[in-house]
Amino acid sequence: MPKKILMIVGDFGEDYEIMVPFQALIAVGHNVDAVCPDKKAGEKIATAIHDFEGHQTYTEKPGHNFTLNASFAEVKAEDYDALVVPGGRAPEYLRLNQKVLEVVRHFFAANKPVAAICHGAQLLAAAGVLEGRHCSAYPACGPEVTLAKGTYANIAVDAAVTDGNLVSAPAWPAHPAWLAQFLTLLGTKITH
Repeated sequence: MPKKILMIVGDFGEDYEIMVPFQALIAVGHNVDAVCPDKKAGEKIATAIHDFEGHQTYTEKPGHNFTLNASFAEVKAEDYDALVVPGGRAPEYLRLNQKVLEVVRHFFAANKPVAAICHGAQLLAAAGVLEGRHCSAYPACGPEVTLAKGTYANIAVDAAVTDGNLVSAPAWPAHPAWLAQFLTLLGTKITH
């Protein structure tokens, strides 16, 4: 049965971490509403491409313009079955929005599936939902997971970890593992 999934995005969110799960979840039959505070359906956000090119941290390049298909002001968290929190730079400012934090808290309080990747852990930490949980993230966000009383899962960049209703991963190279584990939580069965 198709699920109704909320994806919270923002300007300079990581391009692959927005585009790939958005399209993949729709491709397997789910309904995904991508929203951004202070923006409406039909408006766009700018994304950024983060790459790993041998430097001490990732590089950032312009991504695509991503069109929102729902309006944040109209979001009622109780209407959704699951939440996706992409990474990139957007979570660092999205975590300042109290309604965003309330929405994130709803999914944890209701034990609904949540998929967070990369810097998405910043939103979870700010919402205070990581206590006692294993959560992966981009390594630079590991201290935030720990400060939020979670256990930072230091796993390979192409791996993911599930802890209860939370699936998390370090960055977009983990998409196959991260999305597979999220689909399992959603109860999605794919046959060949």
